[in-house]
Amino acid sequence: MMSIVREIITFAELELRRLRHDPLEIFTRAIQPILWLTIFAEIMGSRMNLPIGVNYATYIAPGVMMQSAVFISLAYGIMLVWERDSGILKRLLTTPLRRIVIVTGRALAGAIRASTQLLIILIIAYAIGAKLCYNPLNILIAFIVLIIGCMGFTALSILIASLLKTRERFMGIINAITMPLFFTSNALYPIDIMPLALKIIAIGNPLTYIVEVLRGLLIYNSSIDILLDLGIVITFTISSIILASIWFRKIIE
Repeated sequence: MMSIVREIITFAELELRRLRHDPLEIFTRAIQPILWLTIFAEIMGSRMNLPIGVNYATYIAPGVMMQSAVFISLAYGIMLVWERDSGILKRLLTTPLRRIVIVTGRALAGAIRASTQLLIILIIAYAIGAKLCYNPLNILIAFIVLIIGCMGFTALSILIASLLKTRERFMGIINAITMPLFFTSNALYPIDIMPLALKIIAIGNPLTYIVEVLRGLLIYNSSIDILLDLGIVITFTISSIILASIWFRKIIE
């Protein structure tokens, strides 16, 4: 078991090295969240009368955080397509490493890359006056939940990359599902005010439950009401990793 943990952590360490050598990427990823929290929140917040109990910029901050993180997670698979074309993946799959270890390690690596958005959004939200909870314990728990959720979306990206083996097809699918995934969740508006059809989709959207956990921790300062949502997030991540592990070898076939 300790050997498996060390192997998974190795992939995460590799990702941290990549981020250290290319820190500019972290800041370029912040441009879109800044636009969401300033321009969009200002315009829409002044025109929407939502029963949310907090100002609109505060309400959408966790959703914008996840939108940015999920996009990074889902785009991770393009790296695997490149590694397949360069022969790196074929050599990796000839090692004694189990496929589930490779997928879990890669999922953790992608999640770490995506998790940088937590700190960025917290800083932006504070700068624009959003009323978030900056309790260190809540932020730590939110960071762990973000990692778990992004591992699920990174594993989903690995699954898509395994089935669609060209960069063009992969990016086409990712672009097709990222924004619908965002808009059919509770990231921008409560589920209660959605039309019935959209409400059903939102209930089946894993992004909804991650955002709900982050809102509980960072807005309402509650770690009790998030347990059911957290259980759904963990189930989604485990299921994504298992499915990606089953289909992973197909990426080189």
